[in-house]
Amino acid sequence: MKKLVKVVAAIIENENNEILCALRSPEMSIPNMWEFPGGKVEANEDIYSALEREIDEELGCKIETTKEVFNDNTHEYETFIINLISIKCKVVEGTPTPGEHSKLIWLKRENLKSLVWAPADIPAVEQLIQEK
Repeated sequence: MKKLVKVVAAIIENENNEILCALRSPEMSIPNMWEFPGGKVEANEDIYSALEREIDEELGCKIETTKEVFNDNTHEYETFIINLISIKCKVVEGTPTPGEHSKLIWLKRENLKSLVWAPADIPAVEQLIQEK
C-alpha cells in the first residue's frame, strides 16, 4: 500500500505580485520539476507552523501565513500519495535563498504556465492563474 504524505506548500507573493517558484534539484524525488516550496508536516504539528519551519529550513527566511488554506489537493504518484496543502504567505524577514532547490525564480501569475510543474502543484498553479 502506498504511503500518504501530508505536505504544506508556500505560495509566497512579493510586492510586485510575483509568485516564488522553486526548481527541484536532480537529487530530489520528482527531479527537475517546479513546485511551491514547503515540506512534510511532522506529527503533532499544525500546517501553519510546519510551513513556517520548512521555509526557514529550506529558504532561510521567515514568512507570515494567511490562516487559510488556498488549495488542498491529493495526488497519487508512482510510489506514494501526497496530500498537498497550499497556503498563501509573505516574507517578513530575510531573502529566500535556495538550499535544497536548484533555483528560485519570481514569476507573474500569467507566466506560471511556462514552467514544468510537479503534478501535485498544478491545481494550485491553475487556481492562481484564474485569480487575476
